[in-house]
Amino acid sequence: MSRKKIDLLLEAVTIERVAAEGKALAHVDGMVVFVDFAVPGDVVDIQVFKKKKNYMEGFIKRMVQPSKDRLEPFCEHFGTCGGCRWQPLPYRMQLEAKRTQVEDQLVRIGHLEVPEIRPTLPSERIQYYRNKLEFSASEKRWLLKGEDPEQVPDSDRMGLGFHVGKFFDKVLDIRECHLQPEPSNAIRLFIKKFCVDNGYEFYNIRENHGYFRNIFIRTTEKGEVMLIVCFSHEDKTRREALLDAVAARFPQITSLWYVINEKLNDSIADLSPILYKGEEAIYEEMEGLRFKIGPKSFYQTNSLQAERLYGVARDFAALTGGEVVYDLYTGTGTIAQFVSRKASKVLGIEYVPEAIEDARHNAKANGITNCEFFAGDMKDVLNEAFIARHGRPDVIILDPPRAGIHPDVARVILEAAPRRMVYVSCNPASQARDLSILCRDYRITAVQPVDMFPHTMHVENVVALERKV
Repeated sequence: MSRKKIDLLLEAVTIERVAAEGKALAHVDGMVVFVDFAVPGDVVDIQVFKKKKNYMEGFIKRMVQPSKDRLEPFCEHFGTCGGCRWQPLPYRMQLEAKRTQVEDQLVRIGHLEVPEIRPTLPSERIQYYRNKLEFSASEKRWLLKGEDPEQVPDSDRMGLGFHVGKFFDKVLDIRECHLQPEPSNAIRLFIKKFCVDNGYEFYNIRENHGYFRNIFIRTTEKGEVMLIVCFSHEDKTRREALLDAVAARFPQITSLWYVINEKLNDSIADLSPILYKGEEAIYEEMEGLRFKIGPKSFYQTNSLQAERLYGVARDFAALTGGEVVYDLYTGTGTIAQFVSRKASKVLGIEYVPEAIEDARHNAKANGITNCEFFAGDMKDVLNEAFIARHGRPDVIILDPPRAGIHPDVARVILEAAPRRMVYVSCNPASQARDLSILCRDYRITAVQPVDMFPHTMHVENVVALERKV
């Protein structure tokens, strides 16, 4: 049965504040209205597309009067691309909105007792701050407003860019992205043109056919570049032609890989990238420590801000030099090594074996001898036998995925009873849920939001906990 279309236009509505999930909020006749791409102070006509008992959702039909705070978006793809939705919002307002988001999740929704939440730590860069991007290929790119499908030539139907909003099979062709420094844009544009000019079939993710699938570009602060090109099946002649052309055009590419991906999704986490030319890894540096980054390595995507984030975690850990530290969800061991100079011993646990291999390599290369790393599912590795074998932790640092921690892990943490904990999270909602369990035996002593992703609603949050006496 088709959904009934809502024909409701709300006229001259004043936007009041930034709300959850990057939307803005207003009230009309006592009912909350959520709208995208609005700035507090905007006066707008809102076309409603969803109406529930307690709220409505809509989009800006007409800008009656822009807010005095509204900025002109710097990206030509704003409003169509799913990223950087807060471009019209001044950065100071973005930072406050992220602090409010943390407060809402921990206090208003989570009902946790917390000290005053600190102002969000700003990012040093608010453009060109990412060190990793993935671009997807599509044989049927997203057509822009005003484009007539009948008039678009075949040579202009392919796209290489980002998925549009909630449409998994729709890709917006990107001309210039302001997230990653060059040569990111130049590499992407060259690859697209080469593939179009030479008749390479772009992938169709809905129907699962086509040759050229996607690319990953990684960069470092020192200018190293890694490129991973993904194909749906092996075709040695066409594969080598593209990779040789890219390598010749961009000699600054440090590490060139390819992947043959015959699956129904674009993830390469369970595949084996093959080195085609150059070095097997690129390297990032932080406080004199050097970290190896391979094609499947996890590394915080905002390198400069990662150093500030880890500095907060280390400060909250309040190490004196004699502590045994458990670094749960250690990734490639960046936090573990970052705090190792002030600890007696650090034990890192991570699910991904390749990440643990990188962590061990990094520790050895950095001359760190007091870190040990273990691969496996956290709820299986972290148990009483592990604690008995390696020593009870004085401090636990955890930086889990967005979903948070498994209840079994929370139980073992409580049984381990460290004196202090530091919980780093990219999702304050799941963090609040987990903290409600941990606060059975602990109290929250500090909360520090950190902005890793300017112009988005995403925020990292660091919470310090102390065991109740």
